[in-house]
Amino acid sequence: MSNDNKHRDTAAAILPLVGGAGNVTSVVHCMTRLRLGLRDRSLVQEEALKALPAVMGVVDDDTYQIVLGPGTVARVTPEFETLVQEERAAAPVVPTAPQDTASAPSDPAPVTAEELAAQGAALRAERKAKNATPFKVFLRRIANVFVPLIPALIGSGIIAGINGLLINLEWLPGVTPALAAIASGFMALIAVFVGYNTAKEFGGTPILGGAAASVIVYAGVANVEAFGQSLSPGQGGVLGALGAALLGVQVEKWSRRWVPEAVDVLVTPTITVLVAGLVTLFGLMFVAGEVSTSIGDFANWLLANGGAGAGLVLGGLFLPLVMLGLHQALIPIHTTLIEQDSFTVLLPILAMAGAGQVGAAIAVYLRLPHNTSIRTTIRSALWPGFLGVGEPLIYGVSLPLGRPFITASVGGALGGAFVGFFNQLGDAVGSTAIGPSGWALFPLLDGNKGLGVSIAIYAGGLLVGYVGGFLATYYYGFTKTMLTELNVGTAEPAVPASDAPSSVAQEELAVASPRGGVANV
Repeated sequence: MSNDNKHRDTAAAILPLVGGAGNVTSVVHCMTRLRLGLRDRSLVQEEALKALPAVMGVVDDDTYQIVLGPGTVARVTPEFETLVQEERAAAPVVPTAPQDTASAPSDPAPVTAEELAAQGAALRAERKAKNATPFKVFLRRIANVFVPLIPALIGSGIIAGINGLLINLEWLPGVTPALAAIASGFMALIAVFVGYNTAKEFGGTPILGGAAASVIVYAGVANVEAFGQSLSPGQGGVLGALGAALLGVQVEKWSRRWVPEAVDVLVTPTITVLVAGLVTLFGLMFVAGEVSTSIGDFANWLLANGGAGAGLVLGGLFLPLVMLGLHQALIPIHTTLIEQDSFTVLLPILAMAGAGQVGAAIAVYLRLPHNTSIRTTIRSALWPGFLGVGEPLIYGVSLPLGRPFITASVGGALGGAFVGFFNQLGDAVGSTAIGPSGWALFPLLDGNKGLGVSIAIYAGGLLVGYVGGFLATYYYGFTKTMLTELNVGTAEPAVPASDAPSSVAQEELAVASPRGGVANV
C-alpha cells in the first residue's frame, strides 16, 4: 500500500467516527494533532477512534484533537479535508448519533490502560469548565497565530544549522551565502505572517492584518522618528506585528459597522491599513521593541545568573504549565528570542520535561511486571517519547496514575538544572526553531560555543532527565496500595500505544488515581 493510500485510509476511518462530514465545521492541524471543529461532540465514537492504529489518542478541548504524530498529521489532514468536501458534495446529510456498541463491563480487578484513561476522562468536564477562563482562551488564540508558522521555523532552522556547519568546516563557500539567504528569508518577513494569522484568528481580513504588520519590516521605517529616536526595520518584531494586526482587526470591524456598503470596499481597507500603520509606526514599534528587548535580556540574565536553579524551576514546572494551558504564553517568547539571538535558550531546558516522562515510563514498566496492558502501552509509546512525542506517555500512563506524573516532573527539573548550570558557566544552548523536542531537537541546536558543545550539553541534560525521572518514579512513584491494585495480570488484549492516551484535557490539574481518588498536581 502506498503512503498516499495509507493516509487516505486513515482519514477515511476517522471521518465517520467523528460524525461524518456534516458534523465537521473546521479542519486544521498543528505539529502532532488533527484539530476539528465539531457541531455535536456526542456523535464522536471515541473508543472506536482511539482503537484506530494511526491514532495515538484524543484530547477534547476547545477543538476536538486527534493525536496522529509529527509528519503523519500533515499528510492525513489534506486527505481528511478532501473526503469532507467529497462527502458534502455527494450527499449532504445531517449527522446521526452512533449506535451503542458498548460491551459488558469487564472484571474490574486488573487496572488496565483503558481504565486509567477513563479515570482521567471522568474529571474532564469539571476541570475543563473551571479552566476555560477568558485569559486561557486568549492564550490559546495567540498560540493559534504561531503554531502554523512552526514548519517554516523548523525548515529555516535546520538550513541555518547546516549552513553554520559548512561555514565552520570551510566547505562549499559558493553555496553558503545562498543557504544563509534561504534560512534568513522567512525570519526577515515573519512579522507579515504573524499579522496575517492574527487577523485570521481574531475575525479580520487576513491580508489586511499582514499589510498592517508589514510596515514593521519595511526598510524605509529608518526615516521615521518616534519618541525622539529613528526606528529600525524589524523593531518590535512579532510582538509589534501581533499588536498591529489586533488593532487592525478592531479598526476594520468598526469601519464595517459605520461605512456605507457602497464605498466599503474602498474605505474600510484604507482606514484599516492607515490607522493601524500610523499607530504601529508612532507607538507600537517602539513599545514592542522595548518589550522584546526586555524579554531577551531577562531570559539571558535569568540563565546566566540563576543557572541550575532557574533550569530546575523551568524544567520541573513545564508539564504543570501544559496541564494549565499556560505553556502557550511561551510561544511568542520563543519566537522573540529566535528573532533577536537566532535561537531560544528556553526550549532545550523545557524539553527536559519530556526526558523525565521517558524515565518515569521505564520505571512504571519495571514496577508493574504483571500488568500486560500498561506495559504494552509503554513499550509502544516509548520510542515516540524519545523523539519528543510525549502525548502517549503523558495521557496514557503518568497523568492518570498521578504520582508518576509528579516524579516525571522531578526528572525534568533535574535535566533542566543540568542545562541551566552550563548556561550559567557561559555555555548557552538554544534551539533555532520551536516545535520538536527530545532527540528530534538535535538538528536544531545552536549556541555560543559551537554545535559540538551544544549537542554534548543537551545530550547530558536528556540523560540526567531520563535517570532522574526513572529513579524518582521507581522509588517514590507508587504507594503499596497502588502496586497491589496495578500489578495484576490480565487476560485482556494488550492496548497498543496508539490507543493509550486518554482524552484528558491538557489543562487538567487533578488526575485520577488508581483508587478512584484524585491526585492534585
